[in-house]
Amino acid sequence: MSTTPRHIAILGSTGSIGTQALEVIASHPDSFVVEVLTAQRNAELLIQQALKFKHNTVVIGDEALYETVKSALWDAGIKVYAGNKALSQVVESTEIDIVLTALVGAAGLEPTVNAIKAGKHIALANKETLVVAGEMVTQLAKDHAVNIYPVDSEHSAIFQCLAGEWHNPIEKIILTASGGPFRGRTREELSTVTKAQALKHPNWDMGAKITIDSASLMNKGLEVIEAKWLFGLKPAQIEVIVHPQSIIHSIVQFRDGSMKAQMGLPDMKLPIQYALGYPQRMDSDFPRFNFLNYPSFTFEQADKETFRCLQLAFDAMQSGGNAPCVLNAANEIAVSLFLQDKIGFLDIARICEETMNQIPVDACRSIEEYIDTDQKARSIASGLLSNA
Repeated sequence: MSTTPRHIAILGSTGSIGTQALEVIASHPDSFVVEVLTAQRNAELLIQQALKFKHNTVVIGDEALYETVKSALWDAGIKVYAGNKALSQVVESTEIDIVLTALVGAAGLEPTVNAIKAGKHIALANKETLVVAGEMVTQLAKDHAVNIYPVDSEHSAIFQCLAGEWHNPIEKIILTASGGPFRGRTREELSTVTKAQALKHPNWDMGAKITIDSASLMNKGLEVIEAKWLFGLKPAQIEVIVHPQSIIHSIVQFRDGSMKAQMGLPDMKLPIQYALGYPQRMDSDFPRFNFLNYPSFTFEQADKETFRCLQLAFDAMQSGGNAPCVLNAANEIAVSLFLQDKIGFLDIARICEETMNQIPVDACRSIEEYIDTDQKARSIASGLLSNA
C-alpha cells in the first residue's frame, strides 16, 4: 500500500463484520486509521473500541444511550453523536477515505447514499443497500466517481476473479452456497425447526439475522440481487449452486467457456482486508488452506422449492422496480418475528410472498420513494403475523 494510511469509517463496528474489520485494521496500523465508529445499541463495546483505537468520532444510534457513551469518552477527547441523522451525516467528514457499511438491513441505505454523494469509496458489507435501491445507488456511484468494493465473500470472490479481466465480457457467474444447517431437509422437516437450530450455521460465524437468512437461503437470494447491480448482469447470467465445504466462494465463466474461481477457508477477514486494501493484497496471518484436508469438493442443485425464499429473490430480481425492496423489508420483519418465537421457520417465506403479492411492482425514483415502499412493506408484513 501507499505510505499514506487510509482513514476508515465503520458503520456497525460492534457487529460481526465490524469487529473483524477492526482486527484487520489493528494488524496493519501503518496502513489504516480508524476515523469513525458507530453502533446502534451496544454502547459498552463501542466505548471499548473507541478507547482502544482513539479515533475522532463515534455515533450511537439509540439516543437514550448518548449520555452513557459521552461521559465515558469525554476525557479521551472523542466526539460523540447520537441518532440516525447523525449516522447519515458523519460519513460526510473530509477526513474519511473509505466507509465500511456493516449495518444490518435497510438501515444502511441512507448513510451509504450520503457517503457516496460526499465522494467516499464504499466497502459494502450491507447487501440490503443494493437489494433495496441498487439502480439508484450504482448510478450515484458512477455520477460521483465512487468505487464500491464488495465485502460479502461471494461478491469479493467475483471481484477478485475479474481482476485483469474487466475488458472481457462475463457469460455468467455462479454464486456458491453452503446450504446452511438445513441442507437436504424436506418442507415437512423445516416446519418444526427451532430458532436454536437455525442459528447453528455449519461454516460461518455471523450475526443472528444473517444466520437465519442463511438457513432459509434468503441470504443467497439477496446476494443474487446484489450481484446483479455490482457487476451489471442480467438475471439469466446469475446461478446458485450448493457447495457444502464453503471453500470455492464463487465462480466467473467467460464467453470462451473458461472459468475462474476464488478459493479459501471460510474467514470474513480476508474479503474485508481485500476491500479495505484494494488493489493491494496485504500480508496476513490468516490460516492457510491445505488441499489434503479437503480431498473432495461436492456440488448440488439449490432447492428453490423447499427453500422458497431463494425463489422469491429470483422472482423479485426479475420483476425489478420496487420488488426487491418489498422482499427485503418483509424478510426483515419475518426474521425478527421468528427470532422472537412468534412464527415458524416456513412462515418467513410465507410472509415475504404475501407481502410481495399485496404491493404492485413499480419504479422508485428517489430515496424517499424507496423508504416509503420499505415502510409500507413492513406494515403489511407485520399484519400477516395473525395468519401464522
